[in-house]
Amino acid sequence: MDNRQILQAMSGLMAGMFVAILASTIVANALPRIIADLGASQSSYTWVVTSELLAMTATVPLWGKLADLFNQKLLLQLSLSLFVVGSLVAGFSQGVVTLILSRVIQGVGAGGLTALAQIVMAAVIPPRRLGKYAGIFGAVFAIGTVAGPLVGGVLVDTSWLGWRWCFFIGVPFALAGIVLLQRTLKLPTVRREVRIDWLGAFLIVAGICSLLIWTSLAGNDFDWASWQTAALVTLGVVLLLAAVLVESRAAEPVIPLGIFRNRTVTLTTVASFFVGIAMFAGSVFLSQYFQVSLGKSPTVAGLMSLPLIGGLLVSSTVAGQIISATGKWKAYLIAGGVVMTAGLGLLGTIGADTSFGTLSIYMAVMGIGVGMLMQNLVLAAQNDVDAHELGAATSVLSFFRSLGGTIGTSVLGAILANRVASEMTKGLKDAGVPAQGGGDGGGAVPDMTKLPAPLKEIVEHAYGVATGDLFMVATPFAFLALVAVLFIKEKPLKTTSGMQRLAAEEEAAARDTDEAARTAPEDAAPVDAAPVPAPREPADLGKRSTSSPTTD
Repeated sequence: MDNRQILQAMSGLMAGMFVAILASTIVANALPRIIADLGASQSSYTWVVTSELLAMTATVPLWGKLADLFNQKLLLQLSLSLFVVGSLVAGFSQGVVTLILSRVIQGVGAGGLTALAQIVMAAVIPPRRLGKYAGIFGAVFAIGTVAGPLVGGVLVDTSWLGWRWCFFIGVPFALAGIVLLQRTLKLPTVRREVRIDWLGAFLIVAGICSLLIWTSLAGNDFDWASWQTAALVTLGVVLLLAAVLVESRAAEPVIPLGIFRNRTVTLTTVASFFVGIAMFAGSVFLSQYFQVSLGKSPTVAGLMSLPLIGGLLVSSTVAGQIISATGKWKAYLIAGGVVMTAGLGLLGTIGADTSFGTLSIYMAVMGIGVGMLMQNLVLAAQNDVDAHELGAATSVLSFFRSLGGTIGTSVLGAILANRVASEMTKGLKDAGVPAQGGGDGGGAVPDMTKLPAPLKEIVEHAYGVATGDLFMVATPFAFLALVAVLFIKEKPLKTTSGMQRLAAEEEAAARDTDEAARTAPEDAAPVDAAPVPAPREPADLGKRSTSSPTTD
């Protein structure tokens, strides 16, 4: 494919990626109105967000495995179709249970889009040329992550639209993505024997969901040190250990454990997990800081996030272009780790009286660091695995990045709540006002427009201090991402696409099989009668497949 054909195919992929990210972030500023209109409880407030994140995070590895077995274009269109169904059901919901179920459907579709978009890119674009296109995807990811709350706030504040359009707005993008993919994306279908490890898939999803439910609800619905914590953590660990056992014996594992013997995959996975913590913490908690500590409206809060978007967009695009031109990529990973750590450390110094100019510089620094890291970690992993493992390796990185964001948001949110509670208690005591609620941090976010001036000042100070502490806590995680990146070995970027590499691997496997048949002794048993050896490595999967490429 030439550049024009690649850009045409990417138009559908970008539309899909945008709606997937938008689904996760657009309800952030709309949730209070949604919950009030549906007459739901505070626990329902949590589940409207958590259900979509759970479904998306838990199903990413499954979509990645399906991408290695079935036609990737059809899977992408299926993901977009699920997103459309979930969005329409959510928009027409008359009760919170229906809304939560629709968010699960959206999450399953978003999980497919998150994994498959990067897998398809690797299939059609050689790693040597992938950098500049990956930078564009990083920019789309950034815009969807940070612009979602802004769009949601504007829709809620517009009387003739309302919160239901937070779900309807993604439908045209998804439908356009389906049409564009059908018209522009041409992928060969490799026909092969398919064996799906259903037991492994169930154990992985159940184990991850158990741990994500724990991190989402602990600190709000129950204490971190409680019997609920013990039960959920124990269940999650047992299920995941069972999944490891099943996956190690399965012929077609959902997550081939052998890919973790690849040093690059392991280190980029670890780094992606910590990048997820930093990225989601920046978008989620900065929005709340703008509205509560600085007293801005949802729309203005979204606009104030533009320096973060700008830094991420510029760095991911420029770094991608330079990587494609030079073929050198590790220096940008290291620089990204250093800059991201510095940005989080600077944000750790903010308070209620920090000027927007200073805050803009700090946000831009963090955005630049995340932009250089996020997509280039995927590039490094895709460059270092066999073609038939591209789907599994890409989905593992996407999965751990989403997992880091989900766990990081829950844990850092609990830290924020406790810090706010202690600062509020201290501020009220200094002002001679008796504290109420016991300072447990379990109260709702206050409506700043209804607070008297003295109390408003105390709340603004509490959230300013707590948000700064939150970023200071997140800084060591960014440093761990930098440490992981330092140990990655830089390898030359391949100049052939995933489809070309897969064809070469299967051709080589076929030659090896024919050579073995020709050189076998005449008195040996016929080849057809020989027992089929159990696969020793995930790399054998490609040798067992027989391909008959057809153009979809």
